[in-house]
Amino acid sequence: MPITGRNYDEGEILFIDKPYKWTSFDIVNKVKKKLKHVYEKNIKVGHAGTLDPLASGLMIICTGKFTKRIEEFQGLVKEYTGEFYIGATTPSYDLETIADIDNNYEVGHITEDLVKSTALKFKGSFEQIPPTFSAKKIDGKRAYKMARKGEDVIMRSNAVTINEFFILRQELPIVEFKISCSKGTYIRSIARDFGKELNSGAYLNSLRRTKIGDYHINDAMTIEDFCMSFEE
Repeated sequence: MPITGRNYDEGEILFIDKPYKWTSFDIVNKVKKKLKHVYEKNIKVGHAGTLDPLASGLMIICTGKFTKRIEEFQGLVKEYTGEFYIGATTPSYDLETIADIDNNYEVGHITEDLVKSTALKFKGSFEQIPPTFSAKKIDGKRAYKMARKGEDVIMRSNAVTINEFFILRQELPIVEFKISCSKGTYIRSIARDFGKELNSGAYLNSLRRTKIGDYHINDAMTIEDFCMSFEE
């Protein structure tokens, strides 16, 4: 996406494909530093929805005066694809604490029909308990920082909505899925609860955000493409 015709100070919207292991702040910081280098001044940059470091996919980045639109984008429906690993659980509900698997479970009773019928149970609105390893604040502290220190973390539930929950592939222990959901939904918590509903256990093995509202990952560029666009 070339720089020609763009005014980042007045406001631009960027669609970035966040790579695996980058934090959302890493993306914002990279854009901010590049703009400062090119324009020799600080330009406001913000993102419209966090992605965990172990997730990849679509991020909406707002610059300049368009940072006032962040809340507008945050409220849009999100779509994700990914994999659950069935038969074990981790403290973080994903690969962050894979070295500390806390339980292993039987999977012999799990059939294709059971997996599909279980997915249907999650459609609709319900109260979800976020992961302790999350950026939620408890008494001013980030929950994940407390959890990593071994402190007791009590999470409050949030109202979320699952619009669609499709099972794309089943090759146990891997179940591939696509989920469309509301703001504030933790797919890691879906993994945890999905495993429980199967009378087993599960954690999130991979995650990619593919849509935010009508904006698709195919509309996105890499952070390298963004930086290279200034050389064109």
